[in-house]
Amino acid sequence: MGKKKKEESTSEPYGEPAKYDPTFKGPIKNRSCTDILCCVLFMAFIVGYMIVGILAWLYGDPREVIYPRNSTGMYCGVGSNEGKPYAFYFDILKCASPTGILASALNGLQCPTTQICVSQCPSNFWIPATSFVPGISPSNVFNQKYCNPSIDLSTTTLTPQDILLKELCPKYTIPSTPFLGRCVPKIGDAFPANFTLNDAGTANETAEQVKNAVGDLLGSFNAREVGMRIFEDFTKSWYWILIGLVIAMILSLLFLVLLRFLAGILVWVMIIALVAVIAYGIWHSYWEYDNLKKQGATITTIGFTTDLRVYGQVKETWLAVLIILAVLEVIILLLLIFLRKRILIAIALIKEASKAIGHIMSSLLYPLITFVLLVICVAYWGMTALYLATSGEPLYRVVNLGPSNPSCNAILGNETCDPLSFNASSYNCEGVKCAFYKYNDEGILQRNLFNLQIYNIVGFLWCMNFVIALGQCTLAGAFASYYWAFKKPADIPYFAVSGSFIRALRYHTGSLAFGALILTIVQFIRIILEYLDHKLKNYHNPFTKFLLCCLKCCFWCLEKFIKFINRNAYIMIAVYGKNFCVSAKNAFKLLMRNVVRVVVLDKITDLLLLFGKLLVVGGVGVLAFFFFTGRIKIPDPTFQAPTLNYYWLPILTAVVGSYMIAHGFFSVYNMCVDTLFLCFLEDLERNDGSAEKPYYMPSSLMKILNKKNKPVKSKEKK
Repeated sequence: MGKKKKEESTSEPYGEPAKYDPTFKGPIKNRSCTDILCCVLFMAFIVGYMIVGILAWLYGDPREVIYPRNSTGMYCGVGSNEGKPYAFYFDILKCASPTGILASALNGLQCPTTQICVSQCPSNFWIPATSFVPGISPSNVFNQKYCNPSIDLSTTTLTPQDILLKELCPKYTIPSTPFLGRCVPKIGDAFPANFTLNDAGTANETAEQVKNAVGDLLGSFNAREVGMRIFEDFTKSWYWILIGLVIAMILSLLFLVLLRFLAGILVWVMIIALVAVIAYGIWHSYWEYDNLKKQGATITTIGFTTDLRVYGQVKETWLAVLIILAVLEVIILLLLIFLRKRILIAIALIKEASKAIGHIMSSLLYPLITFVLLVICVAYWGMTALYLATSGEPLYRVVNLGPSNPSCNAILGNETCDPLSFNASSYNCEGVKCAFYKYNDEGILQRNLFNLQIYNIVGFLWCMNFVIALGQCTLAGAFASYYWAFKKPADIPYFAVSGSFIRALRYHTGSLAFGALILTIVQFIRIILEYLDHKLKNYHNPFTKFLLCCLKCCFWCLEKFIKFINRNAYIMIAVYGKNFCVSAKNAFKLLMRNVVRVVVLDKITDLLLLFGKLLVVGGVGVLAFFFFTGRIKIPDPTFQAPTLNYYWLPILTAVVGSYMIAHGFFSVYNMCVDTLFLCFLEDLERNDGSAEKPYYMPSSLMKILNKKNKPVKSKEKK
């Protein structure tokens, strides 16, 4: 009696082992809906997320990000300005920071000068003569393609002086290059000696004025406008990125096929390689230490320095590295000696996972469904964020951009106008314009843009985590049905993946949404901490910096822990059909009762899959780098790399996409191993190998554990 109580008290912290249930034959069929309240909350949130997307689509205009505008508010490169993608500034010097009344009138305007759309930027220095010959035709002075489209130089009756006064043509041109859809002067070019502007004494002074104006102009660009060039690069390179992703998919499949036959060999090769690398590090550290021992430099003579390279020249550094590596090598060798049986169990489970995937080949296709759903989530979030950021109609005001005179004093810059119907002749003032002022931020939607963007971020995180949870629960149900099939493959369900998918959606949407919500809250807090750290980086004192660093570290660890708990909870949900909290508790207690096996299996599996991911991502990344940088020479121009603004953008996209694809395929393998492992632990606790309670584990695992199923007696067979 006393012994029994002692056993109960010993096992109490992590619960009692699972009991034998004669009716349990794998994932239960008769189950009920779980976490209904969270399911209703998730559905209501999705409806609200759709409403936010509809409002953003109705009020947003992404062309504001993609295309620059001219002075009349028309977009360059589309519509009537098709073939004219660049905005050309008549007087770039006015892009310097304005002052006085003009500054208040043009709050939000990037450059208070006439802007027109042109097909190409100027390529030469040009400035008209200080005085014009009487009767000279404007067509002999100005270039029509750089003048306002409202004037025809060949038929106009205006004199060149009137044209300059009304800003119908530029006063000068400077060799320019397209940047973010704008013609920006090449400030590195040498200015001609006679090229002086704004009463500048020399060409060098003019060049300095232009340089300052360009700096102010470029400083006014924000992240929204950078998206234009990024979008342009994607339109040129999307099919090459797609080819890289297909290559990543093929490499991932090949690695999974290798695991089917060479899992044990790969595991031992990586373990031996790790031991060999550390052994080489020990030898190299000793060699460096022996060489430096003969020299006089020591850590005491050098002292403290911020140049880390100096520490590599003293013997104490290499002695410390030698000791650390030697201790690490001894620990690994001891672990290999004492945990060799558990390593064999891990290898056997990895091999069994390969067999399970071989019997349920449709599981390899499921990551495509997850990938498509994740792409939809990312695309919806990106488009909603873009449309929200560009919501609000552009506002225009009447301003004077010409010379100051008494008749213009009445123009204070507070009168609204429409650039398409504006009549400058109604004002007795030269240089009056209907200029862009700002985007309307007075509507209900615009006043709540920040809150809607927060809602968009939370919705994105929740949907992403739910899709991942759905995939994990679906695959867990399919692989659990494989493990608990006593006669393989005869007892394996025909549609294991689809059946598990339907069960997860029909009964456990609330539980999956619950787990996803917990993870979303932690991830959102991490985003807030990163935002605060970025905003306050110039105001940190040592205490706040330390506090933020600790908080970020703690929430990073918490996110990893929640992902681990969620993953195993979804396995238990798929098998037993209980709610999230009960499933998470049961999974945690089961793992803690077998914590050593958990650590060994987890690390071996992670090492194996990390090797595969590095193979896939590294291969595609190197190939993309050599292709998009033009180092791979292809004779056919059709298959040559496109000319891009940022060549690293498609490379980074291909690498990230390859990682996502490799992670998707390897997550199937990892999910299979984790599911089989939990089922294996339950199998050990439920059954004892007798005829009444036979093991469901494969013969390879029984051989390692020195277990076997007792044969059924002849009477029982009858």
